[in-house]
Amino acid sequence: MSITPERKEALIQDNARNSGDTGSPEVQIAILTERIVNLTEHFKSHAKDNHSRRGLLMLVNKRRSLLDYLKKKDADRYTALIAKLGLRK
Repeated sequence: MSITPERKEALIQDNARNSGDTGSPEVQIAILTERIVNLTEHFKSHAKDNHSRRGLLMLVNKRRSLLDYLKKKDADRYTALIAKLGLRK
């Protein structure tokens, strides 16, 4: 259900704004998106895992907050990120 350190490093490299950037909204949203995708795959075979479902909802809400922040700060970066990650809206 969690992502491997190698996958996380690849996500950071793909979405970092400059070298050493691990905390920008783009990186955080990309990591959250990967975790959300992994959890939704988990729920296809474990439908009654309600404790993990609560965690999924918290991840989705955190990602939504970060997306709203990024949209408010820089709409161009927002539209580029949602296109890159394949998110709706």
